Amino acid sequence: MPDTKIRVLVAKPGLDGHDRGAKVIARALRDAGFEVIYTGLRQTPEMIAEAALQEDVQIVGLSVLSGAHMTLVPRIMELLKKQGQESVKVMVGGIIPDVDRPKLVELGVAGIFGPGTSTTEVIGHFERAVTAAPAEG
Repeated sequence: MPDTKIRVLVAKPGLDGHDRGAKVIARALRDAGFEVIYTGLRQTPEMIAEAALQEDVQIVGLSVLSGAHMTLVPRIMELLKKQGQESVKVMVGGIIPDVDRPKLVELGVAGIFGPGTSTTEVIGHFERAVTAAPAEG
């Protein structure tokens, strides 16, 4: 882990009421030294983007089990961009069909995690996403 804590917002967008996975990830990140803000259930894209801005996070982790990821994630990405937060990495966990993964990556999603992904893998991916040197160009 870097000397300064990585700030992560973990959010449950939409009407999905299942937050066990989000809480497991939030706890694992916290135990690994991240500073974690958990917004709770049923957050709108606007609420998530505003919380990301107010909390000055480096990563937004979204847990989506409702099937609404292709509506919610693009809207959140759009709002983050409008707020000048293009550098904030967005990670998505949940039930994401293979056919939707390339579309999410094209939108700028930095990581997609399905059921059974180990917390070690998630933590490592979050660390690399923030500490990797920006591309030259």
